[in-house]
Order: sequence, then C-alpha cells, then structure tokens
Amino acid sequence: MVYYRSAEKYLEQWAASRDRKPLLLRGARQVGKSTLVKKFSSHFEHYFELNLERDRTWVETFDKAADVESFLATLLLRNRISSLEGSTLLFIDEIQVSPRAIWMLRYFYEQRPDLHVIAAGSLLEFSLGDVKSFPVGRVQYYYLHPLTFAEFLAWQGEEGLLAVYQQVPIPEYATEILFEQYNRYLLIGGMPAVVKEFIESGSFGGLPGVYDSIWQSYLQDIEKYAETRKDRDILRFLLQAAPSEGGRITFNRFGGGSFSSREVGTAFRTLELTGVLSLIYPTSQLALPIVADRKKSPKLQLLDTGLLSHALGIQAELISLQDLQTVFNGRLVEHHLTQELAARAVLKDEKPCFWVRQNANASAEVDLVFSHGKYVLPVEIKSGPQGKLRSLHQFIERAPHGMAIRFLRNNYSIEQHVTVGGKPYTLMNLPYFLMGMIEAYAAHLVEVARPD
Repeated sequence: MVYYRSAEKYLEQWAASRDRKPLLLRGARQVGKSTLVKKFSSHFEHYFELNLERDRTWVETFDKAADVESFLATLLLRNRISSLEGSTLLFIDEIQVSPRAIWMLRYFYEQRPDLHVIAAGSLLEFSLGDVKSFPVGRVQYYYLHPLTFAEFLAWQGEEGLLAVYQQVPIPEYATEILFEQYNRYLLIGGMPAVVKEFIESGSFGGLPGVYDSIWQSYLQDIEKYAETRKDRDILRFLLQAAPSEGGRITFNRFGGGSFSSREVGTAFRTLELTGVLSLIYPTSQLALPIVADRKKSPKLQLLDTGLLSHALGIQAELISLQDLQTVFNGRLVEHHLTQELAARAVLKDEKPCFWVRQNANASAEVDLVFSHGKYVLPVEIKSGPQGKLRSLHQFIERAPHGMAIRFLRNNYSIEQHVTVGGKPYTLMNLPYFLMGMIEAYAAHLVEVARPD
C-alpha cells in the first residue's frame, strides 16, 4: 500500500525550484512529518537523517561547527563518505533541540544552495527565543496536518471513489457511498498511525491503543516546555478537559477548574504552539480581510476529530449512525469541517473563523466563513430545514452579495431563497464530506449565482 500525502507534490516543486531555501516542516507531533521526508528521500542519491532528540552528538556537532562546511565535513566523515556527488537531501529532525542548528539554516541557503535541506520540529516555537538570529527570509515553511478525507480515501486505495469525489458537481449516485466512508473517517480520524493500523489490520480493535499512545506523547511533551510545576498542572488539566468542552468557551474556571482567566489563557496559547489544539476566534467581517476578534470568546478545536471521538468515548456509537450531526449536539461534524478547512493552510499558520453579530437586542452566529476571490461566504453546518437559518439570513442581509453554503447530510443541490428581510440569495447545499473541495464549489457557486 502506498500512503500518499498531498504534501508530496509540494516537496517535488520545492526540490525543483531554482531559488530553493531550506524547508521547515511544521505541525504537531505524530502528523507524519518524518515519514513524509523519509518517503521523499527516494528521489535523491544521498540521504542523511539527523534526529537531534535521539542522537545528541549531532547537537554537539552543530555547536562546535564553525560554519556549514565544517559541519558537512563531520557529516561526511561519520558516514564514511569522501565527497558529495549527485543530489543530496539532509533532514534535520527535532531541530528545536539545537538553537544553533536553526541559526545555521540561513547559511545552508547562502553557502550551499546545491543541497536540499529539510528541518522539522514539533516544539520549535519554544526554542526560537534561544536563537540569536532566526533566519527570516532564508527558509520556507510548510504546515502538515492530519490526513484529510481525500487522503483517507487514497490511503485505502479508493482511487475510483476519489476521482468521483473530485468531480464538480458530485454525481448523486456517489453520495451514499461517500457518506459510508465519511462515517468511517469520523470514527477513525486522520492521525497517520491510526489510519495505517486500521488499514493493515482491517479492524477497529487495535485503534484505542494507538490513540492512547499518541495522547500520552502529548502529555509527556508538557515536561519539555512547562517551566514550573504549576504550569505543568494547568497544561495537563486543560489537555484532559478540552475534549468535553463544546461550543464557545471562557477562560475563567475553564472545565470546572480553579485556574484564573489569565492562567488558562496563557496555558491555551502554549498548547496552541504545540499544535495539539487551536482556539478558533469569531469575526464580524462581511468583506475582506477576515480579521479574528480575539477579544470575544473562542471555540476550542483539537488537532484531530478521531482523537476527539476517542477521548469522548463515543466511537462505538458512531458506527451505526446515519447522520453524525446528531452526535454531541452536532459538534463532531462541525469539528471535522473546521479541521478540514484548517488543513488548507499549508504555507502559513492560518486558522478558520466563525461569524458573529452581537448587540443588545439579538445575536447571531454562523459556523464558519470562507473567502473566495473578493467574497466572504457564510458556511452553515445544519441538518434541519432551510427555514431555521436565522443567523445565515442576518449575514446575507448585511453582506454585499447573496451567496451562502450549507453542509448537511444530503445530496448536492442549489436553491434560491429570500431572507426574512426580503433579500434574495443563492444557497448551495453540500454533503458534509465535501469541505475539502470548498474552493472548487465556491467558484461553482459564484458562476451559478452571478453576483456581479
């Protein structure tokens, strides 16, 4: 079985670029960064992998090296190679362990542009303060996420189904088959080790142990970046309480704990740096740019929906359900669609937003917003009839266009409606599993609605 990641295409383009810079692979632990690079190494004649966490002698080598050439001389000597001829990939894993290795990346770019250099580090942000001069403008970034639904299909060898999934609009005959796969995906999630275990064993039985191992690695990582015992206590409490918190959250006494708003806010921002969870903030924008309002209450987003359902103990319940919007007050599907939207941000650290309007008389909340061209499109996640879209109507009545997207457990369709205030708008209905194709469907919506 070939486990393809969409990031492989980017790596090929990066390797072929004439102005290639060292690449920093970002992303939480266990999302597959090291595996991705090892697979990509087959394109090169020489491959060197240095894991600075496992082999601390490489940290000493970086510390003692006067420059790039002296480091490379040591690298070649330790590998019993006299010279580098042909294409070469150097992979520096867990680079956060060595601030000097981070600092030296700029000199790989300036002095040895012939080398292909990739670095990865799950806890990189915690080392940046120790880097005397971060190589700004001398490195490129790529953010790796858990498997998307499309990658999940590819890993199962569902090439035919994946091809149909990518058709716009999707044919109605494929909807139920894709919903079967989508329910399975929500049950398993997108963590590579979990998906691989399921595919190779053909059973759900071994998955809890893999989930537990991943979760324990996140808890153990706290020891590496928490400065005090109280910091460790707060971080562990938040990580364990987070899965049970649905909807918008407040920091003060979060999860029934005794910690202050300031302590919880600081701890959440620390956990965000690890990639294990994110705070999704609202916006009140109706046009570009979409600016998150960090003064308002955010929603809590875990790294992966499979980890969420495992932590909640609801995986057995998911197997027999038709509409997963009924689970956990609809949070599970909304969580995944937010995760799928977040996975589009691979070149910069960019998080989705939801839309709110709050005043003394009424409030409104739209689940997500998506920008396409000059338009900010409202995105609702519903299973009920169109008439219940009160918040969506408030958005449409104030927006400079009349277009909206709704995800639900149904077939693709286009509907024409009128808001309570009398404004006509075009509503595109999409099955839950099509969030990964939202860019193509947004273009299709604009083409159908002809807003200008």
